[in-house]
Amino acid sequence: MAKGRLAVLAALALVLAFGVSACGGDDGGGDDLLAAIEEEGVLTVSTDPAYPPQSALNEETNEYEGFDIDVATEIANRMGVEVAWEAPAWETIISGSWAGRWDISVGSMTITPERADVVLFTPPYYYTPASIAVHEDNSTISIPSDLDGMRIGVCGGCTYDTYLQGTLEVAQDPSGEAVAIQSEVTDPEIRTYDTDSTAIQDLALGDGRRLDAVISALPTLQQAIENGAPIKIVGEPVYFEPLSVAVDRSSELDPESLVDRISEIIEEMHDDGTLAQLSQEWYGADLTQGPES
Repeated sequence: MAKGRLAVLAALALVLAFGVSACGGDDGGGDDLLAAIEEEGVLTVSTDPAYPPQSALNEETNEYEGFDIDVATEIANRMGVEVAWEAPAWETIISGSWAGRWDISVGSMTITPERADVVLFTPPYYYTPASIAVHEDNSTISIPSDLDGMRIGVCGGCTYDTYLQGTLEVAQDPSGEAVAIQSEVTDPEIRTYDTDSTAIQDLALGDGRRLDAVISALPTLQQAIENGAPIKIVGEPVYFEPLSVAVDRSSELDPESLVDRISEIIEEMHDDGTLAQLSQEWYGADLTQGPES
């Protein structure tokens, strides 16, 4: 009887041991997103290749290139992992709920309270002036108030859209208080596009033909001009955008340690001059210090 009982207990112990092993063993990173990325050896980054010189697909090499591409690649290098790319629509990126399809966004995303509800932000890695462009033949628009009631092209879901709606709030740092950015344009006719590049193409068709102006990042407008678009930049920047790396708040794996690690890397890249060097390379100016520096 004693031997039979011992045999039963031993069998139960084996079953329990197997269950613990199956449910609680090494699962390639546990519940931590950073650990899972390090285990896999790959950081998957979302980018929007319709925004040169931030990000574009080189048709000759079939490779992504641009400032955001180089920043993301350097982040992966300093994490000791490879980089892989995804190119979802911008509205998909800023909506959160990425379902693990990519780990981070390095796509010149402005820090806003609305976006902070669905993504976690690192400190800004650079800042861009939001600027106005008109067709090169235009001679009547020189300041924002000249756009009152006019047709203005912007990317849908971008800060330029909310600026014209009069609802834009921007934080200079993830832990900082958001500040309302007052629009100087009254009653605009807002035309939204999938990308800034598409809006610029419509503006380039002629003065007032489809659009009277476009609002976009200054580097994007300058790149379009260098590429031959018949547009020109007018007036001073309407505001400055703090641009940050973003991570999905709703990630199934805990994203906090990944945000902390990338924040450390961003600070290192500011301190050692890497970000300033990349900015000079792609923009011909250091856009990493912010509007008050």
